[in-house]
Amino acid sequence: MDLTVDPPPDLAIEVDLTSKTQLDAYEALGVPEIWRYENNKLQINVLQDGKYVESEISPTFPNLPIIEAISQYCEQSQTVGTSPTLRLFRKWVREQIQN
Repeated sequence: MDLTVDPPPDLAIEVDLTSKTQLDAYEALGVPEIWRYENNKLQINVLQDGKYVESEISPTFPNLPIIEAISQYCEQSQTVGTSPTLRLFRKWVREQIQN
């Protein structure tokens, strides 16, 4: 892989119930931001000085309260169902980015 031709993504999202990629693999690629969802919580990691630090906001989407929203909509999907919750989540995202 040639990172000058194929640069790393700006954001990696990892949702996995059985295994997860080690952060040093993302560090080696230079992925600036990682979202990891595990144990019913979203964690945002931001690359700073070659190491990941946990962040409460996403540099990619700084005006989106994504940690709270993901928790809320994941909980809601347990009672309302996945499809209706996804529709509500998409609506919420559209409203957030229009404001």
